[in-house]
Amino acid sequence: MIELLTETATQEPQRIRGLEMPWNRVMGSTEGPASAARALGPWHPQEFMAECVEIVPEVGGMMTFVFRRSDGAPLAFRAGQYVNVAFPVNGEDQDPADRSYSLSSSPTKPWTFDITVKRDPTGLVSPWVHENIKPGTVLEMLGPVGAFHLPDADRRARYLLLAAGAGITPIMSMVRTIHSLPGQADVVVLYHGAEAGGFAFHKELAYIASVDSRVKVFYSLGDRSKPEGWEGLSGRLTAAMLDEVAPDANGRQVYACGPEGYLNTATELLGNVGVDGTSIHMEFFSGDRQTLLEYQAELALAADIAEEIAEEIADSAEDYYESQPTAFGLYEPGYDAEGTLKATGLPLETFDSETPDPEAAGVGQDVGPEAGSPDASSFDTVGTGSLTLSFMRTGINVRIDPAEHILGAAQRAGVRIGANCKEGMCGSCKVVKLSGEVEMNHQGGIRAREIDAGKFLPCCSTARTDLVIDA
Repeated sequence: MIELLTETATQEPQRIRGLEMPWNRVMGSTEGPASAARALGPWHPQEFMAECVEIVPEVGGMMTFVFRRSDGAPLAFRAGQYVNVAFPVNGEDQDPADRSYSLSSSPTKPWTFDITVKRDPTGLVSPWVHENIKPGTVLEMLGPVGAFHLPDADRRARYLLLAAGAGITPIMSMVRTIHSLPGQADVVVLYHGAEAGGFAFHKELAYIASVDSRVKVFYSLGDRSKPEGWEGLSGRLTAAMLDEVAPDANGRQVYACGPEGYLNTATELLGNVGVDGTSIHMEFFSGDRQTLLEYQAELALAADIAEEIAEEIADSAEDYYESQPTAFGLYEPGYDAEGTLKATGLPLETFDSETPDPEAAGVGQDVGPEAGSPDASSFDTVGTGSLTLSFMRTGINVRIDPAEHILGAAQRAGVRIGANCKEGMCGSCKVVKLSGEVEMNHQGGIRAREIDAGKFLPCCSTARTDLVIDA
């Protein structure tokens, strides 16, 4: 019996060629059943409320938070994308702090989704998240967003996935997605960590590698010395290490996520081993890169088709649910002209009676301009350009060229505006526009209600007219 089991376990499955995401075919179909399934297609970023339903501790100071949409709809996304989350870290009566987190779950299981947060003891948001998010907490989200993701269809499906530290989160989504799909693939994962016991998801990665011959996983301890019994690699990323784990790297699509220094090194080394720049995909939130242009093109397209798609999704989803047996009625979200309604399923029971009111969580209050603002004509004026930015709190006028991003001009003039990603993702530079018009190309760092309230992101905005700004 043992010999028979062993022989069966070593047989390779027969698979179709390449990988194809489950929504790929229905997105181009006009047939009725396929049209209904389009609700699962990752069309465009949406604003929605989501409730936490589970918390999973991870090693390495990380925690996975499992959410589901409050309206009962699936979250359709591509493996590698992220969501922007509004965290009420300063209380319900203050503006929330927006942060972007990669989705670590697979889009092939769209009814719940995961974000994995690494705790930074010096940070504002991550300690609050670890200490306050519980099952039953409801947060405001925007997504999915991001051009860093697996393709919808790939006939070759040969990947090298590089991760360092918390950069494992979108890579984990990719691994889980590939493992869940039929089809031929060849995947090599190289995961750098700081300590032997600090590799998040290591048990699941070991399991996937043991049962799925398409996936191979390698670990490296970076520049740390190897502890006794360590069987993985050691040392920082080098060309020799890339050759060791993937001698055919120049024939693979490479997806890498991690700190900026790690990614800069990876870009150089991949070029040294012959990987073409068009095959390298990076995920990091700072610096100039082609991905930024892809984000802008993606969201511009989404803006053009959002209304048409939203109406089509609502219609097809409504048709789909009406065609289901009554036994499925428990999970049916409602739809009207505005989109999905709040779900009518089982009420969520929280584990902590002290959890704040979930209906209010994540919703900040817009703060308008202060009364009695000073006269901008009395301010000193600096800079050159055809347009004027009047910063009312700082008390200065800044001349600016219409093609120049507002944040850079403001900071050079001494206006204090917090900024992190500088690409419209994190929302940290958000300010109120008291008058004037801007052109903004954001990547998910601001919500529609905030724009309606006069807020904008100066890091990704240019002035179309003279502006008066509450900063």
